[in-house]
Amino acid sequence: MTPSPPPPIAQTVSHPTGHQAVSCTLSLTVLKMLQNTGKLAGRTLFITGASRGIGKAIALKAAKDGANVVIAAKTAQAHPKLPGTIYTAAEESIDILINNASAINLTGTLDTSMKKVDLMMNINARGTYLTSKLCIPYLKKSKNGHILNLSPPLNMNPVWFKNHCAYTMAKYGMSMCVLGMAEEFRGEIAINALWPKTAIHTAAMEMLGGSDVSSQCRKPDIMADAAYAIFSKPKSFTGNFVIDEELLKEHGISDFDVYAVDPGHPLLPDFFLDEEPEELAKKMQDYGATPKFQSGKEQVSAVTEGPVAETFKAIEGALSVDVVKSTGGVYQFELSGDHPGTWYIDLKNESGSIGHGGFPGKADVRMSMNSEDFVKMFAGKMKPTMAFMTGKLKIKGDMSLAIKLEKLMTQLKAKL
Repeated sequence: MTPSPPPPIAQTVSHPTGHQAVSCTLSLTVLKMLQNTGKLAGRTLFITGASRGIGKAIALKAAKDGANVVIAAKTAQAHPKLPGTIYTAAEESIDILINNASAINLTGTLDTSMKKVDLMMNINARGTYLTSKLCIPYLKKSKNGHILNLSPPLNMNPVWFKNHCAYTMAKYGMSMCVLGMAEEFRGEIAINALWPKTAIHTAAMEMLGGSDVSSQCRKPDIMADAAYAIFSKPKSFTGNFVIDEELLKEHGISDFDVYAVDPGHPLLPDFFLDEEPEELAKKMQDYGATPKFQSGKEQVSAVTEGPVAETFKAIEGALSVDVVKSTGGVYQFELSGDHPGTWYIDLKNESGSIGHGGFPGKADVRMSMNSEDFVKMFAGKMKPTMAFMTGKLKIKGDMSLAIKLEKLMTQLKAKL
């Protein structure tokens, strides 16, 4: 049952300057998060990748409950509120293992170096397997041992593989550890996976979507609360692929605005969940705050009329030395569809420029997409990250510059 909100509270407020007190009624609707209960007090929790983001939020939640927290992360300096660094080890029985450490690289097969493939496989799949293998003997001695992998449900829709096969294989390796180990150690250890329903505001998400993606995200606290709820369950709760929001609803949480970075703003669904990922991009079209480009602008030439030409003309009018300095790259677009053609945006030289045809030098980033989707993307109706994830945008070249595209459009929108 969902608890009823508390009644209004009558309160007298005294002005700090000594003026006459004002009597008012404050109608308080408490946005309730999952509260600590002390169930983890004295238990030892080992977590990988907890120097920031979701891992850190889970560690802090457990520490507030009185748990002993041991952290394995690249950060070697001790956190003032979290005992343990990469050099520390548990000297007693381990009660909970959280496999959170993960590496991400969203590139296609031909554009993914084996060094990056090995990194993702070693951290995501092999790292999860190894820490589980080493901790299981201790977890079996615990009265309520848990392993929690931060990994998605196994969704075999090919769309989640075709644009970043290596990353998906590495991430799903963590999920397969849940699938197999939950059966292998059923009755001895609870082994589950946890994944967010919406994007979570972390450093990785900013890398993918730019700093302005935060308004479409929830805070890591929602994952910490969901993890806490899992750890409070008996070891018979095992082999589950848990979605944070769904579990917290079962625990009486009904208003999730408390977890939102920007309450009320539409949220970006996370990857691997939708049965029809194309719908993911469709949902995003109404999420951006960027206004449509003004119509009726002067055409670039009689040969290049239409919405694509209008878009590039608008971009040209918004270029500046500052935009060039903050970007430092040349983008070339190969457009198909109703308005096919090759265009470029030079954000590397002088005060920048746009042009029809191939860039006279070497472009740093080459992007291929439908002309209609290109216009939608620059009009704020389609996010570059989502266009890429759903296969509508193909990218070759410098991925770090490609990631700057969404930030670039945010810089330009005030001038368009």
